[in-house]
Amino acid sequence: MGELRLPLHAETRGRLYIVGSGPGGIEQMTGEAVWAIAASDCVIGNQSYLDALQPLLAGKEVIRSSMGQEVERAKRSIALAQNRTVAMISGGDAGVYGMASIVLEVLDHAEVKVPFVVIPGVTAANAAAALLGSPLSGDFVTLSLSDLLTPLEVIEHRLSLAFQMGVPVALYNPKSRGRPHNFAQAMEIAARYRPAETPVGVVQNAYRDGERVLVTTLGDVGTIEDQVDMHSIVILGGEESRIFLRDDHGEGIITPRGYHRKYVY
Repeated sequence: MGELRLPLHAETRGRLYIVGSGPGGIEQMTGEAVWAIAASDCVIGNQSYLDALQPLLAGKEVIRSSMGQEVERAKRSIALAQNRTVAMISGGDAGVYGMASIVLEVLDHAEVKVPFVVIPGVTAANAAAALLGSPLSGDFVTLSLSDLLTPLEVIEHRLSLAFQMGVPVALYNPKSRGRPHNFAQAMEIAARYRPAETPVGVVQNAYRDGERVLVTTLGDVGTIEDQVDMHSIVILGGEESRIFLRDDHGEGIITPRGYHRKYVY
């Protein structure tokens, strides 16, 4: 693979790759992401994401940090990238609830600019959708239920608007010990606008150890609420979404794109 795209102007000798590492292991990463890590002499990221990339980290300086240290991680990656090649690792896609935003915000305010590339990855909604079948085949909405950075009243307003649209909605960060009631509130809002038979898919640990796929309906979602956690993505179907039986006798969700209105098959 050739040199990755970088700005022609730079005030430093280093460079920064902001890498989306996908939902799980190396198998779900893009070739560009693997190349960027190989080309870097320093890799920085959340401990859990780096653990999954261990085979790619031999011979590199590895800087691990924990949740809640995103700003410090962004600052350090920029400082290191002034004279080194650095890979900032973000789970999923770095630009979707990932590290790209905070790194670029910090970089935008920094006195010294470093050349950077944002490398896309498979985001959690896509990973969960693949395991469910095809619930996000057309228009859809993604929303995070985490109120750490967004006020809960804003999230609730957005949920109300999204569920009125009639398209599938993928929910990130649906439930944690710090916010155990946000998921139930989201389902209560959904029930105001969607019928009880609306399909709901819950995917835990997509493409990781402990992977689990659950399919239910909005009317019965309370029966599996205790199985929803921070490692889950929840996809609530749209007006045309339906549950179907997979070849392995498990259930999945499909949202027709509209071919049936134009073609006979």
